[in-house]
Amino acid sequence: MKTMKPTRNLILVLCPMLVLGFLYYSSSRLHLHSWTQKQQMDVVSLISAGRIVSSVYDKQGFLIKPDGKLSLELKYKYSNMSKGECKPGYTEAKMISIYPKFRRPEPMFLSQNMSYSKIRSYPPPFGIKTPDTQRHIKEILAETKSYGLQEQLESLSCRKCIIIGNGGIISNKSLGSKIDTFDVVIRLNEAPVKGFEKDVGTKTTMRITYPEGAIQKSSLYEQSSLFVFSGFKPLDFKWLRHIVFKNNLTTQVPVQIARRGTEGFWKSVAREVPRQAADIRILNPYFIQEAAFQFIGLPINNYLMGRGNIPTLGTVAITMALHNCDEVAVAGFGYDMSNPHALLHYYEKLKMSAIKDSWTHNIAKEKEFLKKLVSAGVIQDLTNGI
Repeated sequence: MKTMKPTRNLILVLCPMLVLGFLYYSSSRLHLHSWTQKQQMDVVSLISAGRIVSSVYDKQGFLIKPDGKLSLELKYKYSNMSKGECKPGYTEAKMISIYPKFRRPEPMFLSQNMSYSKIRSYPPPFGIKTPDTQRHIKEILAETKSYGLQEQLESLSCRKCIIIGNGGIISNKSLGSKIDTFDVVIRLNEAPVKGFEKDVGTKTTMRITYPEGAIQKSSLYEQSSLFVFSGFKPLDFKWLRHIVFKNNLTTQVPVQIARRGTEGFWKSVAREVPRQAADIRILNPYFIQEAAFQFIGLPINNYLMGRGNIPTLGTVAITMALHNCDEVAVAGFGYDMSNPHALLHYYEKLKMSAIKDSWTHNIAKEKEFLKKLVSAGVIQDLTNGI
């Protein structure tokens, strides 16, 4: 019996040790499981914040599968607003939700006191890097002395903007009255209003164009809209200087242009624009740069205009609106290539079959970008062509 005592004592010592060991092991496993759950939650948080992008964001930085739903924050912010009321900051918030790198403040037009840091290092159309271009801009801005929207629009605390594309898809949609309810109505190139008011409205806040796209008949211009110039090559700025100062064409551009209207341009250009200098603006070239390289992902080509690296003017206008409008809509965008007999433009009889592959544009990639904006609710497409 005495020999059993050491064994019993050993058991009494080992049992508590085994229990403590089991508890320690269990606690360790529980802690490990808890830590693993925390790490998984942290990964989900990182993905949600856009810090892990390989499978969530595309190479341009856009959310791959946007659902267009409002975040809880936005739902709360806009829940008490009446239907149709302008929602301050809505476009910016929706854009950031699918493209976290987006930052809104970027001036519509060039001015004498703005920073040129984003455009100074690149030649037209992506910037202003040529001595002649910078000189022309300086002279033009000194003459126009106006660098913003009309005073009543600048004072608005919330702006609803619409860009009217020239596509035949807007025909017979009777959107004219709805278009006229927007604060800012943006039209492109020579697309007419007169005779098409039922479909395209009557209001024009600004008409964005370049030399070859400008209306050539003075009688077709609206009486009170801004003439907004978008320059794609150095010669374009020389042309604008002529328009602003209303000089004889031969004193500003080569004699051949004055005679035939085509030298250095791909088609004839307007010789005059019935606008005072104070009604003329220069579109910020940053929007061409941003649309091409950051949003669409076109080839950089050493920042020179080349094959397939120029966004269409419509997409440039949308890019400008993203930075300067609280709500953005479009109408008349999109080509129905599956229907060769559909109208190419709403104002002429050309059919879709007349369209040719563009040397400067990449329509397919551009449409991918615009679809992202529509599907995420960043912009509204009134004609459902995108």
